[in-house]
Amino acid sequence: MPLREMYLSGSLYDDLQVVTADHAQLMVPLTLEKNLWSSVPGEDTIMNVPGFWLIRRENLEYFPRGSSYWDRCMVGGYLSPKSVLEVFEKLVAGSINWPAIGSVLDYVIRPVVPSETLTLEVQYKTDRHLYVDFLPLLVMDDGASLIAKPHRLAAERHENLWRQSFRVAETVRLRALDQEDRGCRCACLKVTKAVCKLNPALARLSASQLTSAILLLSEKEGDWTQEALADRFLQLLRSLVGHLEAGRLPCALIPKVNLFCELTPVEVDELGYTLYCSLSDPEGLLRTPHSD
Repeated sequence: MPLREMYLSGSLYDDLQVVTADHAQLMVPLTLEKNLWSSVPGEDTIMNVPGFWLIRRENLEYFPRGSSYWDRCMVGGYLSPKSVLEVFEKLVAGSINWPAIGSVLDYVIRPVVPSETLTLEVQYKTDRHLYVDFLPLLVMDDGASLIAKPHRLAAERHENLWRQSFRVAETVRLRALDQEDRGCRCACLKVTKAVCKLNPALARLSASQLTSAILLLSEKEGDWTQEALADRFLQLLRSLVGHLEAGRLPCALIPKVNLFCELTPVEVDELGYTLYCSLSDPEGLLRTPHSD
């Protein structure tokens, strides 16, 4: 299997994980032959989905199917992230004796079923679990990172789409801004992530969405001192309500990408209502469901 060196990643390694340190990502970079595969931006396809890409098989007349290892994952002339995940699932979940490996390490290791992506659960204490996502990754010539994480909606129509990941670039920009003015942007992100993790009604808001919202707010608001954290948190909630009302949250790095494109209208309404109500009682968001 033509792969580059795998590496661990995720918010745990950026000191941006909250509530519990229980999740990491194992990035698995694939090697593709440049003369056999090309990338097509999602906005240039009939689906018109910026932020997602197709990987098209080229030169089949000169290099027939089978010339590339990844031809086995080709669907309709495109490299299917779903098929790539299935290949890894057979290897990781079906061919490796995890109970035996776990007993040697004195852990309990098992694949998570069902799972949106390929995930391993590592239980290292009675009440301690670490979840590791296997994420096949493609790195384009322009540096864009595409991961095999499926689009939430219209699965059949979008099953060949690779998701562009902005996590690394977003985190770098967030930290750079904080270093310039000793700001509280990362702290604001961690507080908001914790709020979303502890409140089921807000669970649909992702770290990428929250990070972009903070970066967009930074373009308008200059005071990110530690003393302004509470004000910036409230301002972030108001800005999220505004983005939900518009049904659009532009990616701070590539504005044509709508980070709310995978939310259903019902989810948008529920998130907007919850956040709007919280503006009159923001402290309520900071109380855990069991604090009463």
